[in-house]
Amino acid sequence: MAERLAVTDEALHFIEYMKKTHGPILFYQSSGCCDGSAPMCYQEGDFRLGDADICFGSIGGVPFYMHKSQYEYWQNTKLIIDVADGRGPAFSLDSVEDRHFITRIEI
Repeated sequence: MAERLAVTDEALHFIEYMKKTHGPILFYQSSGCCDGSAPMCYQEGDFRLGDADICFGSIGGVPFYMHKSQYEYWQNTKLIIDVADGRGPAFSLDSVEDRHFITRIEI
């Protein structure tokens, strides 16, 4: 599965910043509700994973999860995690930063 998940150098630097600032983190790929299809960033322990959540891979030593229905939809798509200027989704740790994580796709 890890070959279906990539990360840009810029996003890797931002991941390191987020880990230094917030401690251990994890990503959860939003499936479209509220904040769209954004990679949500949480402190470990602040997001409860369920039985239907799977680990899609890891980036920068950080696990990247999504719901199994999302995985079934994107299983043949390469996800590329990048960053963009501006605040992130309201429920994500990057909502208080001047940059936020985004998901790009490659088919």
